[in-house]
Amino acid sequence: MSNFSLTRRSFFAATAAASLLSAAKKKIPVGLELYSVRDRLKEDPNGTVDAVGKMGYEGVEFYSPYMTWTAEQTKEMRKRLNGLGMRCFSTHNGMNSLTTDIDKAIEFNKILGSNFVILASAPAKTLDDWKGVADKLNAASAKMKSAGLRTGFHNHKAEFVPIDGKRPMEVLASNTDKSVALQLDVGTCIEAGSDPVAWINANPGRIASLHCKDWSKDPAIGFKSLFGEGEADWKKILDAAEKKGGVEYYLIEQEGSKFSPTETAEKCLAAFRKLRPA
Repeated sequence: MSNFSLTRRSFFAATAAASLLSAAKKKIPVGLELYSVRDRLKEDPNGTVDAVGKMGYEGVEFYSPYMTWTAEQTKEMRKRLNGLGMRCFSTHNGMNSLTTDIDKAIEFNKILGSNFVILASAPAKTLDDWKGVADKLNAASAKMKSAGLRTGFHNHKAEFVPIDGKRPMEVLASNTDKSVALQLDVGTCIEAGSDPVAWINANPGRIASLHCKDWSKDPAIGFKSLFGEGEADWKKILDAAEKKGGVEYYLIEQEGSKFSPTETAEKCLAAFRKLRPA
């Protein structure tokens, strides 16, 4: 065998190894779902976003009150995020943002630099109701696509509790376009008795984001569990999200703990960084 063949083989082997190393080192940004600091956000939106940036969060997810802003307020918030070196990854919305107010939602999300207009919940009870939700998501997705935006759905416990033997999330997944993201709330998925890793693997490429919220089976703690202190096997969940789910960003979310909301957000980010360093 010639030295040229060995050299060429070594080159391709090194290139392949470098590609694998590069993929392994791909870092997914982490933000804060601002519902976690909702009271402070209501009183002082600018100061709250500043504080979140100083904690080390790379972005945020605004929730429904952002739709009450003016266009000028929305532009000012975008400037603030830019100044902090942060992004608005997505927004949480009521059904109106996907239907009657969709033009406003598109306008505000474009201003904020958001890529995803996520439906936070839906008042559905039957499987047919959930098929109707899927239809609305598809219609919104088609309209948002031309604006460079995507829509998606955020689960709670109810979407993983079977109705007539079928989980609503399965109905949504099978009846929506593949471009509709399935934002996984890990804590409520586990609370419902479902396996988040199995769900991610069953829906490759559709888990664009996760709400990294833990849950304890101790009723005295429940969702007051800090990241990494509950039932979630975060290493397996994050690995599955990155290898199979197509995750584009993570979001820390807390509904409350024994600490202040700000301290809770800081502690959860520190715990997250032990698994996924900055």
